[in-house]
Amino acid sequence: MTKPAELDLRVDGGTLRVLRFGEGPRTAVAAHGITASAMSFATVARRMPPDWSLFAPDLRGRGGSSAAPGPYGIDSHARDLCAVAERWGGGAPVALAGQSMGAYVALRAAARHPQLFDRLLLIDGGLPLPVPPDADPDALLDASLGPAIARLSLTYESDEAYVGFFRAHPALGPHWNEDIEAYVRYDITGPPGALRSRAKEDVVRHDGRELLTTAASFAADLAGLSVPARLLYAPLGLMGTEPGMLPEPLVAHWASQAPMLTAESVRDCNHYTILMGAAPARTVADRLTSPLQ
Repeated sequence: MTKPAELDLRVDGGTLRVLRFGEGPRTAVAAHGITASAMSFATVARRMPPDWSLFAPDLRGRGGSSAAPGPYGIDSHARDLCAVAERWGGGAPVALAGQSMGAYVALRAAARHPQLFDRLLLIDGGLPLPVPPDADPDALLDASLGPAIARLSLTYESDEAYVGFFRAHPALGPHWNEDIEAYVRYDITGPPGALRSRAKEDVVRHDGRELLTTAASFAADLAGLSVPARLLYAPLGLMGTEPGMLPEPLVAHWASQAPMLTAESVRDCNHYTILMGAAPARTVADRLTSPLQ
């Protein structure tokens, strides 16, 4: 597997690590999930046409941008995503994608700065999630993302122990491939005997609380979109079982309420393998590089 180029971009307060996949003149920009990194797009990037390049930043507090300071939150990440588009877009609108939390970041970027983008692809995210008004955001985060967040505070004896944690994951282990392994190894940091994820738990929790408590802002973004948008969603969720992250009634509601949005279910995948499984990634690559009408 060809390694992506590692680029640095100065942003407000610090430096953002950006991975470039491909060498084509046409540009796509993509934002990853809440505990993930830009390496989650490697499988998709390899399936894009050769005249494309995919620029994927490690969002603040993750991957090579782990040391980038705040402010965190959706607005800050969206500004960073726009900075990537401005830096490598060649002065023309670019294709924009985001997966999971990254879909909300991409949605905010497209809603606030539509002149930078000619299409928007939301991948298993981007729809306002119904949350009871009296719910505890931290309790909801632990209930929905428990294992993913728990690993951020753990240390591991070796690289192989860290990889083994992921190989035992029911949504990843049965679909293991070189891209998933490269994604996991890219996330490792720390001294021997005390290795850990590069994603910072406090940043993840900050962003997760915002996702859960500001649903109305995402509803406004969807309703006011002027960029053609498509949602791709997985039938299986974080643990590789039903239901998916986005229930069918929620998808149907927003497909009818957001004039610029269409929706498509991607067969035989879960929240992770929609990006890192061979067949689903081909679908994502095709929809990202095909113009939306």
